[in-house]
Amino acid sequence: MAALQTHAGEGAWLGPDMAARRDWAHSFSDAEISELETVADAVIDQDIVPLKSADFVMPLLDPVLARIRDDVVNGRGFALLRGVPVADWSRKRTARAYWAIGTRIGTPVTQNPVGNVLGHVTDVGGDADNPNQRGHQSSDSLPSHTDIGAEIVGLLCLHGAKTGGESGLVSAAALWNEIAAQRPDLAEILTHSFYYDRRGEGVAGQEPWYEMPVFMPTGERVVASYVPRFIRSAQRFEQLPKLTEAQHDALDLVQTLADDPRFKLEMDFRPGDIQLVNNLVLLHSRTAYEDWLEPERKRHLLRLWLSVPDGWPMPDAYFARYGTDAKTGRPQGINLPPGVTRTAPLTPPALRT
Repeated sequence: MAALQTHAGEGAWLGPDMAARRDWAHSFSDAEISELETVADAVIDQDIVPLKSADFVMPLLDPVLARIRDDVVNGRGFALLRGVPVADWSRKRTARAYWAIGTRIGTPVTQNPVGNVLGHVTDVGGDADNPNQRGHQSSDSLPSHTDIGAEIVGLLCLHGAKTGGESGLVSAAALWNEIAAQRPDLAEILTHSFYYDRRGEGVAGQEPWYEMPVFMPTGERVVASYVPRFIRSAQRFEQLPKLTEAQHDALDLVQTLADDPRFKLEMDFRPGDIQLVNNLVLLHSRTAYEDWLEPERKRHLLRLWLSVPDGWPMPDAYFARYGTDAKTGRPQGINLPPGVTRTAPLTPPALRT
């Protein structure tokens, strides 16, 4: 077997090294919060969905967000923005301020078949193992994975859990380097296609599954699509071949290494924090959590899926699930059924059963 290419650079980081740094965190100043408040209130009665970057004038925050965007897209792959006063702001103001920040990072895309471009990560009684639901609708643990339709994932914490719900990040390039060195046979397997379950989110003419490799090494980066629950739930379709023992071993090795403290960065995530994650080059995770009994205190995050129209070239395989946006050539988010339009609800949608 030919030697597999490993990857160096800022994106191939290790957990302890990153934990020793704080240049990935930015705390908003009072003046920056005031600017966010002003731009949000200026559009407080407008529909969020049509709002574009030009609708928000932010001379203080623009250079800050430009640097953060470059770090997320081209550098380490993540950032933490801290200090949005969610306890003092209305949901309407918070959502518009968050949207303003999102438009400086990328273009929001749809996250579910009902057209939500502003998503809600909260327990609505879901089951992460239910093939018709998604893990973010539950309080279950979510082992390291990538989201299915985003280049950048943004999460704004409104309320934390009573216990649990800790966030973790892992560099895909660092995992790839270790697997290529430790088990090159399994690394090779991970560059070939696996079948993924669409989990009921296909549209007419699509199979209920799609194919994609877990690791897609390119000249400069390692792009990842690792959703083991979706790979294993695709086995429910009789038409598909069964996973081989080697494929199971390869998936398990990714998970084992992603949980290893050598690779994993555990991140404190408080109300008012915004986490921005490059979904192409990082895996993220969440521990199981116990929620508060009071509905108004339940763990609740607002989520954005963002495409990056001027982003770097992506492997063709990444477009297998949703295809490309005709205007940008980038991932377009969930394909919507006929008649469904984009919306930005301030409360979670109903659970699919």
